[in-house]
Amino acid sequence: MLHKWIPEAYGSLLALAGIIFAFGATVYATHKLQNRLPKDAGREFAHDGKLSAGKPRGAGIIFVLCFAAAVVLFTPLDPELVIYLILIVVSMMTGFLDDASKTPWGEYKKGFLDLCVAAMVAMTFLKYNPGTVELALFHVQLTIPPVVFAVLTVILVWVSVNVTNCSDGVDGLSGTLTIISVMTIYIIDRVLGRGEDFSFLILLFGVCILGYLWYNATPSRLLMGDAGSRAMGLFISIAILKTGSPFLYIPVALVLILDGGLGLVKVALLRFLKIRILKNVRTPLHDHVRKVWGWSNTQTVFRFAIIQIILAVAVVYGIQV
Repeated sequence: MLHKWIPEAYGSLLALAGIIFAFGATVYATHKLQNRLPKDAGREFAHDGKLSAGKPRGAGIIFVLCFAAAVVLFTPLDPELVIYLILIVVSMMTGFLDDASKTPWGEYKKGFLDLCVAAMVAMTFLKYNPGTVELALFHVQLTIPPVVFAVLTVILVWVSVNVTNCSDGVDGLSGTLTIISVMTIYIIDRVLGRGEDFSFLILLFGVCILGYLWYNATPSRLLMGDAGSRAMGLFISIAILKTGSPFLYIPVALVLILDGGLGLVKVALLRFLKIRILKNVRTPLHDHVRKVWGWSNTQTVFRFAIIQIILAVAVVYGIQV
């Protein structure tokens, strides 16, 4: 590992090198390997889904592996971070195998795999961190029993993975929202003085997504697929856990939650309880605003991003007051 041979005085230069490496490696690898990715068949029920047909899909495997390489090369590792890194790669690989499969994996199969990853995150976090959380906006600390903490963590991780996955339907949308969310978490880390060991990983992950977005901005040349969206959702959940204020996930990722989560709630209520809600609302919401309100792809990305940025500013201000 490079960091073992470089004195601490050069830590800032090493960090700069890591960030440049993460972005450069992602851009270069995506350029070279995109044609080897599986091709998208077009999403039958998505608005303008057929426009994606024939584009390389599953590009998440590239930027996630570039992120993993940057972490190994430029970040001091400890057992907790290694486990998280493995779980992020595992989540990416399950998504990529689904992207590459001729027959899409069933919802229950993917949901079960997500649940297994979420359980591993919960066990790892509880092993290396206290069961105390802070309601940062109210400056109140709570000690939660380990079993309850584990259950809440599993819910957080599972929800984050799936709402981020469901938000992946417009060129650049989920990637842009993820960058806003993780950079908000990075600022929260700085303000609260938490997550010192994890904050640099946030920067590396963010620039790797930027490397992917270099090719995904409208009109996109390739798609991240489940390989990217599931890994992004998992990373967001781990990053917010490391702040010590996991309930901040709601405002920090609210646009992702509403965009991808309303559809999950709508389908679950109809399927299991026969309750029909939001009859006149298309889900994910990015389909509604394009199909019903007539927003373009670019307007959708910019407006959703603006809303999340406003929420981020409010959260950062709120935790300092």
